[in-house]
Amino acid sequence: MGIKSFQGARKEQNQELEQDLFKVSDFMTKDLITFKANQTVEEVINTLIKHKISGGPVVNDKNELIGIISEGDCIKQISESRYHNMPVSDDSIERYMAKDIETIDGNLNVLDAAKQFLDSKRRRFPIVEDGKLIGQISQKDILKAALKLKGQNWK
Repeated sequence: MGIKSFQGARKEQNQELEQDLFKVSDFMTKDLITFKANQTVEEVINTLIKHKISGGPVVNDKNELIGIISEGDCIKQISESRYHNMPVSDDSIERYMAKDIETIDGNLNVLDAAKQFLDSKRRRFPIVEDGKLIGQISQKDILKAALKLKGQNWK
């Protein structure tokens, strides 16, 4: 009959604490600025500047995630306009938004999410539940979670 050491049981308890208390859903932003595919690049640029954000999710009328638009996507449109020697057009963002979207599970532990950020080199991940956009987690949100984790578990 095996005997668990006190340290072993304590370590397991800490792992459970991490997984229960420090989920992506606990640190995600729920009040999101979203965009529609038919909005113009100029509208998006104005919103990004006004709200001091670097991008955001694009949703349809059912709040289903269909893309992500970023500063870089808008810059691409500006660059193309210059190449064709035309002013920034009234093109919709649908042409420029990223459609190959990686999402993250809201139940994922924030430490595992940090690894996913490192592996993907993304700045933000949308969280989708039952096909609907429910939030977004950014690298900054992970840093905030890390500070709370440090106070509880790191030595």
